[in-house]
Amino acid sequence: MSLPIYFAGCSNPGSEKEPEKEAVHEKSDIVTLTPEQHKLSEITLGDIELKELSGTTKVNGMLDLPPQSLVSISTPLEGIVKSTDMLQGKRVTKGALVAVMQNPEFIQMQQDYLDYKSQLQFLKQELDRQEELAKENVNSKKALQKARSEYQSVNARLLGQRSKLSLLNISFPALEKGQIQKTFNLYAPMSGYVTQVNTNIGAFASTTDVLFKIADTEHLHAELTVFEKDVPKLKLGQKVRFVLANEEKERIATVYLIGREISKERTVQIHCHLDREDTQLLPGMYLKAYVESGMNKVEALPDAAIVEFEGKKFVFIDQPALKDSKDYRYRMMEVKTGVAENGYTQVSFAEPISEAKVVVKGAYDLLSKVKNTGEEGEGH
Repeated sequence: MSLPIYFAGCSNPGSEKEPEKEAVHEKSDIVTLTPEQHKLSEITLGDIELKELSGTTKVNGMLDLPPQSLVSISTPLEGIVKSTDMLQGKRVTKGALVAVMQNPEFIQMQQDYLDYKSQLQFLKQELDRQEELAKENVNSKKALQKARSEYQSVNARLLGQRSKLSLLNISFPALEKGQIQKTFNLYAPMSGYVTQVNTNIGAFASTTDVLFKIADTEHLHAELTVFEKDVPKLKLGQKVRFVLANEEKERIATVYLIGREISKERTVQIHCHLDREDTQLLPGMYLKAYVESGMNKVEALPDAAIVEFEGKKFVFIDQPALKDSKDYRYRMMEVKTGVAENGYTQVSFAEPISEAKVVVKGAYDLLSKVKNTGEEGEGH
């Protein structure tokens, strides 16, 4: 490779000869920076990585929650919100109080329960008496049937009222002691984060209103949208590499379910489980993903490490400093590029470079120095 780059200063004819030590020229593919220039360039070194860039399917998607990890809280009995301290983003644990409700009907329900319970005690005594009389053939069968019917009817009402009050989280031991509650409480059915608050103190809430939503973000999954033509490439257990819209780091998931219905847009939904859970992630985050359909790994570098010069692709390799010099040296090497995905590009070198460090940040600054030096060389 030959580049028109010169790093030694040009001298005019007739000028005094420079000392031989300073007249030594660097190779045309070596870029030298002084410590000051190096600091301004903010150069970062990295390694050539092995990446699965071939045999992949590029898809889009978003983080989502399975139905069992998202709960909507409504009131089983309409009423007024007396108090709540729920805020979006608040962490709640299972069984935590989310709201206190009030409704005069709730008081009447408790009174009805106590009334049914009292009636049932009387009817049970009457039923026992009629059964004793029937054994002695003193009463008629009609009287016994009537006593049994009345007992069963009130018992059914009592059980029904008990079920209704159970939905309102009533304390039956306290109620049966005559302690009637004026309000009823709503509790969190699971632990998670509050994602929606649709009410406020003093607001009326019907049984169809969703007052709060709680999401358990410990089990988020990646929901991918795959075009019909790419579905045959997908299999259960395949690895998925994805990057969130607000991040640069790569995450890994595994294909868990493949949808069996094609949408109007000719796409299929793919359900993936995250290999590493992260409670800081939120449902609804958009992502770009690559589904691995092959296991061949290739040498790759971040896109920022590769520059283009005179129609060819190059990278800069860190070089040892010269003896008694504090300057930084980088060798400009031509590379062949291949598949480019997710911020990385496949590279191959004409010659082995062992475990040399590559400039992964600041390569364009080095290229600028190459261009400027080349222009100076042509000008002389």
